[in-house]
Amino acid sequence: MYKYSEYFRKAQGFTEASINRRFETIDIVRRLGVIAPNHIYLNNYPISNPIASFNPAITVIDEDAVVYARIIVGYYMYVSAIVAIRIPLEDLYTGNININYYASQPTIYPSTKYDVWGTEDPRVYEIDDKLYMTYTGRTVNYFNPHIRRERTLPITAVKLGNYHIWRKIHVYVFPPGLREHVISDKDAFLVKFGNDLLLFHRPHMDDEGFYLTVSRVDSKELYTVSDRLKEIVIRDTMWIADKAVFESKIGWATPPIKINSNEIVTLVHGVDNELEAYRLYAMQLEYSKNEGIIVKAVTPTYIMEPKLLYEIFGDRPYTIFPCGLWRLSKNKVLISYGAGDYMIGIGEIDVNELLGLLDKGRIY
Repeated sequence: MYKYSEYFRKAQGFTEASINRRFETIDIVRRLGVIAPNHIYLNNYPISNPIASFNPAITVIDEDAVVYARIIVGYYMYVSAIVAIRIPLEDLYTGNININYYASQPTIYPSTKYDVWGTEDPRVYEIDDKLYMTYTGRTVNYFNPHIRRERTLPITAVKLGNYHIWRKIHVYVFPPGLREHVISDKDAFLVKFGNDLLLFHRPHMDDEGFYLTVSRVDSKELYTVSDRLKEIVIRDTMWIADKAVFESKIGWATPPIKINSNEIVTLVHGVDNELEAYRLYAMQLEYSKNEGIIVKAVTPTYIMEPKLLYEIFGDRPYTIFPCGLWRLSKNKVLISYGAGDYMIGIGEIDVNELLGLLDKGRIY
């Protein structure tokens, strides 16, 4: 069996990124509101409302926020689709988001062997003035007890026209020799630094380890769009950080906040050993073409944890799961998150406050 802790090259600052953290929270996320599933109408589907709606991405178009949320319409197999919900930005800041009802449009749903058992947890981001969505596909192997391999894989789609019209273009796989050892791969999005394209993702390998990784993708593939979903082989995988001693696993949360041409701030979720609650912290990363990823800083504490009733009590208690981030201004970003695996939460972060916390966990 591979020793992946030795196989994946470790980022500079790898060790400090876990040992410099402590099991405390300074919650800096201002909650703006929540959307319950019975406040969402499903267009073009016989059922009026989803049973649950959570783990959303977010973008801003004109004066509207567009939320791309994972929905469940039945609990039997917990199969998910992704719907697009258009919400006036004004609703976020007046409290109307808590009481209004919104129409949704099915956008990404099971259609291939890579996502036949569900399309989950989208991340939406912009590269070269185009919107892309990377989500988790539950593959044909997901429920097969005889095949514990590639049960989930990251899939990318590109927006073609209107906000709810997308085309699936790529599914990402490890090269032969490693691919056979991947149980699942999720929590993914793409980031472009200059001409270099990187996939942020979290594989679960057959040594039962969960690895917070970044891999290279041929940037030419991003502009190759065909009618069929194409397998893209990733390479040069780098292990960015390990879980802290008080955690069972960590994973990438939202797409990043860009600081400059080669630095970003990424949000990471951590699951604690005792309660298995989900919390959020941040890392500042620098990209060098020669060195790869360098971890420059980490928030010493978590920056968000479940505290409101709808975050504490739901289909999965004590869970906040941010998938969406959109920069509104120089100092303000919106985040969207799943609350209790049941509802859509929207919050706001002050960038300067976040950078201040990162300075307290400076590595380089």
